[in-house]
Amino acid sequence: MTNAKEITCTQTLAISTHRAFPRDLNNYGFMFGGKLLELLDDVASISVSRFTRLPSVTASIDQFNFIQSFQKDDSVCIETYISGAGKRSVEVFAKIIGEALFTEERYIGATAFMTFVLQDRKTVDALLVPETKEQLAVTSGYPRRHELRKQELADHKALFAQLDTQLPWTN
Repeated sequence: MTNAKEITCTQTLAISTHRAFPRDLNNYGFMFGGKLLELLDDVASISVSRFTRLPSVTASIDQFNFIQSFQKDDSVCIETYISGAGKRSVEVFAKIIGEALFTEERYIGATAFMTFVLQDRKTVDALLVPETKEQLAVTSGYPRRHELRKQELADHKALFAQLDTQLPWTN
């Protein structure tokens, strides 16, 4: 990254707001986790594109924390921004804020870290610059999360080598 362009976390910010409709709820009246993940992946991909301006794919959801359930008619606001970058991968932080629209109560419903990988062996040519207190707190943990992720990937590869692909009912 010799002449890398500086890009602030705020420049990568993507925000999307949705309403939790009955079709989005499970039988307990809370938003399906899978629905939330679908929305999250879409928003996070925009943050990655704003940072790299290159095609990328979701490599992993490294951590997803459900904190408080979203209920019918709650607003679900997904905010994502870049929280770290390697040579070919980019980490995205997500904060998902709920709002009970009839009472104005706002709450953190979930947080997540995701990793996207650049396509076609492209490399990241940008330098991330945090600006706010929150961004500084989130980005400061990136080196540790990146090292943990590399170790987990090596562990997973060893496990994957042991997995059987035979149909279970034919053994």
